Amino acid sequence: QVQLVESGGGLVQAGGSLRLSCTASGLPFGNRAMGWFRQAPGKEREGVSCISSVRQYTSYVDSVKGRFTISRDNAKNTLYLQMNSLKPEDTAMYYCAARNTFAFGACTFDDYNYWGQGTQVTVSS
Repeated sequence: QVQLVESGGGLVQAGGSLRLSCTASGLPFGNRAMGWFRQAPGKEREGVSCISSVRQYTSYVDSVKGRFTISRDNAKNTLYLQMNSLKPEDTAMYYCAARNTFAFGACTFDDYNYWGQGTQVTVSS
C-alpha cells in the first residue's frame, strides 16, 4: 500500500520560510516522479513543482519560481519543498503526490496517481 506523509507546514509571516517534507513508502520511490500541489479554499488544486526520478529534472509554476525549490533524497524515500519569501497568496493545503512513471509529465492533478493527506501552510501579512 502506497503511503505519502507530509510534514513541515505551519503558520509563518510574509517573507518567512518553511520546508515541507514527504516520506513515501510502498512504492519504488527512486523510479517515480514526485510533485507538490496546493489547494486554497474555493480554488482548484494546482501543481506547484514536480521532479523526475533519477535525473531530477524539475518544473515550477510561475508564481513560485525563484522562491521555492523542490528536491528529493532517493536513499531516504523523501521529497522536499523549500519555500522562501513566502507570500499570503501561498496560503493553502500542500499535498505530496507520486506518479506511476519516472517523468514528471505536465505536473497536473490528472498526471499523478497517489496522494498524501496534506499539510497546511498559512502565511500572514
